[in-house]
Amino acid sequence: MKRIAVGTEKGAYLLEGSGSSWTVDGPMFPGWKVTAFGQARDGSQLAAVGSNWFGIGIHRSRDFKEWSELESAPSWPDGEDRKMEQVWTFHGDGDRLWAGVAEAGLFTSDDGGVTWDPVPGLNEHRTRADWGPGFGGLCAHRVLTSGDRIWAAISAVGCFRSDDGGATWEPKNEGIPAVDSADGGERPEVGYCIHGLAHDPAQPDRMWRQDHLGMFRTVDGGDTWERNEEGLPSGFGFVIWRHPGTGRLLTVPLHSSESRVPVEGRLRAYASDDGGDSWGVAGEGWADSPQFTGVLRGAFDGDESGLFCFGTTGGKLWLTEDGGDSWRELAPAFPRIGAVRLVG
Repeated sequence: MKRIAVGTEKGAYLLEGSGSSWTVDGPMFPGWKVTAFGQARDGSQLAAVGSNWFGIGIHRSRDFKEWSELESAPSWPDGEDRKMEQVWTFHGDGDRLWAGVAEAGLFTSDDGGVTWDPVPGLNEHRTRADWGPGFGGLCAHRVLTSGDRIWAAISAVGCFRSDDGGATWEPKNEGIPAVDSADGGERPEVGYCIHGLAHDPAQPDRMWRQDHLGMFRTVDGGDTWERNEEGLPSGFGFVIWRHPGTGRLLTVPLHSSESRVPVEGRLRAYASDDGGDSWGVAGEGWADSPQFTGVLRGAFDGDESGLFCFGTTGGKLWLTEDGGDSWRELAPAFPRIGAVRLVG
């Protein structure tokens, strides 16, 4: 039996089951926006919530049913211009938890989320004054780690890498077009609207990046990037995931920055089995009727068994249990989905 956590604009839900048989429990945190899920080293589950009136909070649970709010959450010092809007992502690396937040920054916890410390090497980076938001805000939404090498994706700023455990950071966007740069102008250090980031844990410098202006790949940890979007109906989207066993890549293309819905309403995942050299529609089971709905950057997850699922802004959940060969739309209709996580 599998468990899928779904975070929406109006609470969280837990789906349990397999095949065509799933049960739904919820809503949890009714009325709250649930923005991210994570897991501490001891196996306890974390849920980040947010409210325009009450701010953000982090809750912890042993069973995903009974929750208690932790006393602290990532926060900016009093008196700063930066506002803590939401937690976008959690990433676990041994005993350490990373949290990416908006307004953009990174925080770490070494006690399972009880306390949080800022990462000044990134949060106070020399380029900070030039950071600007994308349509979804100024957010640190993805963290990847491999030993002392760490990558952070910040929209609409770019990809940063640290080679010393997070003490210092450098932008890694060579080969990516800047969203607002004029042709022939001086290339900026930041201003690259990265939407998604994935890598091969066995070869962590081999990475894939869904950007505002296309799909890209690097083999040197981000020092240089090249396009790899042949076969995609559009280079725009938010999803990029790599199957940890087979290496298959999955993405869900959207029409453009202006419309952010599937091309011609054909909601499909696309797969690549050659590292991104070529792409094609992934498997069967897709709806014949038009689906004018989007998929956000935190609304997908997958595991080594081949289970992969994504949620839509229209509140629907799609999943495959065989790595992308066959797909199913689950029956429940949820509020707008912003976070999806497979729960161990």
